[in-house]
Amino acid sequence: MHSTILALCLSILLLFTANAVQAVTVEQAFASHKSDVQVKSVGIVLRVLIDDNDGSRHQKFILKLVSGQTILIAHNIDLAPRIDGIGKGETVEFYGEYEWSSKGGVLHWTHHDPQNRHVRGWLKHKGRVYQ
Repeated sequence: MHSTILALCLSILLLFTANAVQAVTVEQAFASHKSDVQVKSVGIVLRVLIDDNDGSRHQKFILKLVSGQTILIAHNIDLAPRIDGIGKGETVEFYGEYEWSSKGGVLHWTHHDPQNRHVRGWLKHKGRVYQ
């Protein structure tokens, strides 16, 4: 009986957790001009940009997705480790918050939230996870 109740509680918890984060693709978010949605995908580094050092420091680079769409990655290096040595043509997997722009969008929140109020994001490069 206890195992049945435990299984039911876990099922309900998983159901609510799965629904707590909206799952859409980058392409869907871009096409519908959506922002503030969690996305997960993979892309190839098209260009590495100079760091943004205004306010919180961000490592920035542009990825090209399989669909051909591009996305700017703005990775907060005050809260997460920098991806050292990242270069054009390398693969990066990502999970973070998408913000729409006419150029393809921006990915933020590729790190943990020190105050635990936001979904934890990450980048993965050469088998290492940065969060």
